[in-house]
Amino acid sequence: MPEGNEILRVAGLHAWYGESHILHGVDFTVNRGEVVTLLGRNGAGRTTTLKAILGMVGRRSGSIAIDGMETVEWPTHRIAHLGTGYCPEERGIFSNLSVEENLLLPPQVQDGGMSVDEIYAMFPNLKERRATSQGTRLSGGEQQMLAMARILRTGAHLLLLDEITEGLAPVIVQTLGRVIRQLKERGFTIVLVEQNFRFAAPLADRHYVMERGRIAQAFPAAELASKMDILHEYLGI
Repeated sequence: MPEGNEILRVAGLHAWYGESHILHGVDFTVNRGEVVTLLGRNGAGRTTTLKAILGMVGRRSGSIAIDGMETVEWPTHRIAHLGTGYCPEERGIFSNLSVEENLLLPPQVQDGGMSVDEIYAMFPNLKERRATSQGTRLSGGEQQMLAMARILRTGAHLLLLDEITEGLAPVIVQTLGRVIRQLKERGFTIVLVEQNFRFAAPLADRHYVMERGRIAQAFPAAELASKMDILHEYLGI
């Protein structure tokens, strides 16, 4: 990526939940159009990092710059209007609404959100269930697709995706991999927190490994083969 193409810079980021100090000086950058992973064991601070970027923690300090604007003191709704979308691990869809009602609900945070027809072309499963299925009647994979699709409706172009493959069947995992490739081709930037290394590895341009609330390793995809011993040590893969 050319210099000066950063969309996200995190520097010296600390975050707390109440009195619990979770992040201890996290530093990383993401360039426009990249897929970047945050790898690590459970409890390493990966999800907290995504939430801290959006201001969804009790307290944070340090620096978070999105499109060159310092946002560490901004409220969540203002950060979202910079085109930042978050897909949480728990998905958060409205269980009593149909697929299409869920898709029509999100407000636009920026111009350029995908139309419902574009969403259905990307997620054919959702088109099949659009009018007849409430959120509670969707499979886990369909719920995950719907959670991602809602973000794409808002116009967000920086996507923070948290454990999107957890507990899903291999065929759904393959579908989500295809979707991420399509989104990258369309110019989206993605930060991917993922426990499934075999899913994440072929998708990412760069990898960051977290341990105990810090970035422990950082390397580009081209160095992946030479880093497998280190990844085994940190991730147990």
